[in-house]
Amino acid sequence: MLGPEPLRIALFANTDWYLFNFRLSLARRLRDLGHQLILLSPDGEFGPRLREMGFDWRPLPMDRRSLNPLAEARLVWRLAGVLRSERIDIVHGFTIKPAVYGALAGRLAGVRGRVNAVAGMGYVFISNSLKARILRPVVKTLARFAFDSRRARLIVQNPDDHAEFVGAGVVRADRVHIIPGSGVDLSRFTAVERQRAPDAPLRVLLAARMLWDKGLQEFIDAARRLHGEGRRIDFLLAGEPDAGNPASASIQDLQGWVDEGVVQWLGHVSDMAGLLASVDVVVLPSYREGLPKTLIEAAGCALPLVTTDVPGCREVVTDGVDGLLCPVRESGPLAVAIARLQDDPALARRLGDAARRKAMERFDEQIVIDRTLAVYREALGG
Repeated sequence: MLGPEPLRIALFANTDWYLFNFRLSLARRLRDLGHQLILLSPDGEFGPRLREMGFDWRPLPMDRRSLNPLAEARLVWRLAGVLRSERIDIVHGFTIKPAVYGALAGRLAGVRGRVNAVAGMGYVFISNSLKARILRPVVKTLARFAFDSRRARLIVQNPDDHAEFVGAGVVRADRVHIIPGSGVDLSRFTAVERQRAPDAPLRVLLAARMLWDKGLQEFIDAARRLHGEGRRIDFLLAGEPDAGNPASASIQDLQGWVDEGVVQWLGHVSDMAGLLASVDVVVLPSYREGLPKTLIEAAGCALPLVTTDVPGCREVVTDGVDGLLCPVRESGPLAVAIARLQDDPALARRLGDAARRKAMERFDEQIVIDRTLAVYREALGG
């Protein structure tokens, strides 16, 4: 338990898919402990599935791309009304906008504990576009007011984000905790025996939202280069475009690559454990992450990993120990790393086994949930 009595807890995210895919285990643990939960997000196909599992999921209209101050203020006020009427004890917001708005609404509603989980710095901090540069100081100001409070705690997923928030004066260091992602169910994502025939193509997977800052262009360019060398490699993309993100690739982009014969695009995949059991290498050439779930799920499956030497990714992969690191925004070294794993199966096996061991030590979801509940207790006692 988190205290002598059951608590009323609200989990707030920018999509119902996020709650279902990343925070379902946390919700189940809280329910099993006897706490009363409300799950809040914009409407979507996964909300009804959460209800079928017995959760009190409620749609909360939110335009992720909105810049209208009046609309955003109405959203915060509406959220505060829900938190107040439901007598919420802890509000936990995920990703930058729900984290900031959840904390602001929690202050308005007098919520005792406000926990804010930021999975990476997000588009506003990654992109160098004019829009992102204009928004950055505004978001930082709002975040400072939302996060730097006696009753608020911030959860980040890597040391770089910790340093960024503290260094920018957004929050005091003693109010920030590093917890590596949402964890992975290692009883489901487990090692399987892979016996690839000598003449079978290597299967290389990038699984993520179809965003340019996940390294999509670098992945495509590496695929073109390796195909041009005559290598037998199947390049797979798993995931959907994200219309709410300015960095999203289009359906036309994806279909064009498929028509070109560069990649196979699988779209949304519900059985990620099954997909990972069918591939040989997992790649994520991202520009920056919180702590990428794709990589820790693949690590749990003892797969060799290739990713970029950027915040979030290098917390999962140590170069040459449990994966290979490449320079960001460069397709040439990415292609070389993939070819190296194809040419050296013993190296691929050794890296995959080491990745599994690291996942067991650091990324098991029960460890992550235990640490999250400790933050809840701290916020309540703040």
